[in-house]
Amino acid sequence: MLSVAPDTVPREADPDQAPDLLDGALTSELTPEGCDIAYWLNAVPQGTLRGDPMGRSRGVAVPEHMLVDGPLRQAVMQEMAFRSMAEEKAARAISFLVAHAPDVAEMDFFTTQLMDEARHAYAFRGHLRELGIAQDELAGTMEKLAGADREAILDPLERFGLSVLEREGDYIGGVVTLTVLVEGVLAPTAELSERKWRPLDAPAAEIERAAGIDEIRHLSVGSTIVRRHLHRCPGDTARIAALLGRGEQLWAGLPVQEMTYRREELFQQGMEQHRALVGDYEAWPGRRLVDTTAEERMRTALEWARRTQESRLAYMGLGR
Repeated sequence: MLSVAPDTVPREADPDQAPDLLDGALTSELTPEGCDIAYWLNAVPQGTLRGDPMGRSRGVAVPEHMLVDGPLRQAVMQEMAFRSMAEEKAARAISFLVAHAPDVAEMDFFTTQLMDEARHAYAFRGHLRELGIAQDELAGTMEKLAGADREAILDPLERFGLSVLEREGDYIGGVVTLTVLVEGVLAPTAELSERKWRPLDAPAAEIERAAGIDEIRHLSVGSTIVRRHLHRCPGDTARIAALLGRGEQLWAGLPVQEMTYRREELFQQGMEQHRALVGDYEAWPGRRLVDTTAEERMRTALEWARRTQESRLAYMGLGR
């Protein structure tokens, strides 16, 4: 196994030192040249993942209460199934960015991102296996858990993205779609997931943490690519803004909040059954997780999404 000294792992890729997804998404400035294949090989497999393909500590077992059917187990299973489906679609879409990248640096970066997204899908599926789903039942179980949400949310987003990437061959439009409309909006929900599962399903939280570290890099480098393009081609700003407007209009009509609320309600019911395990753990500074409600967690994630998106847009030169 490849061994990498701890001091060669960049801080933003080290699970003990990296910022959380929200802070990283708001403040990190990374470039495709700086996040090349050599960077990825040093930073991710033996840095962020520490040799575990699921991105978690092998000694941390799934708690017994997560193996018993109930609202808490249903909540995490629905979440893992949907996240795996989303990451799989992202990996397939990124293949078009690899194919159309204008230079080797960006091609190499999106090749590493494609691998990241495929690994995320693998890890979320893997946690379903850890929760007791047999391999030969995995696909069918995922369909039951999240198939309807995939059709209602992910399929329309995929059609929009492919219309930009495949039919129009719009490379920079594809980067914007991925960075702002997909990564930039879903990332804060992933941050909430890591925080809320930490005291109840530590393996799920660790998987989310490793994925979140990757997403910081994706958001930051994607933003740099768009920023550079608009500096070189300022006349393209109006076209990209119009593309974003169409994407945001699509997003506004998708039942994302309904899905999130449904899962948060299940989580709430399960948390009430295990309040003692949660104790005084804080979901965010000054707010105990056991005192939060489904509505509050959903509102908070939406606010995080708004802040992240506004910050990235401003950095790219597309601020309103």
